[in-house]
Amino acid sequence: MSDETNKCRFLSVVEAAKYLGLKRSTLDHYRWVGGGPKYRKHGGRVFYTKEALDDWSEGREFENTATPAAS
Repeated sequence: MSDETNKCRFLSVVEAAKYLGLKRSTLDHYRWVGGGPKYRKHGGRVFYTKEALDDWSEGREFENTATPAAS
């Protein structure tokens, strides 16, 4: 990411997807059906914070495929 992106508190959908290693369409899908990271809307634009992305990612940590993550 550029230095300017690192200084900004808010990430665009494209930047957030890149930060998480996901496709933009995956984040779009999570916003539509739920279950994704918390986001904000400024006008018609969607933004994420790194903290919200990290919190969401940490909540998706698993030990194996049979055991759900602790909440």
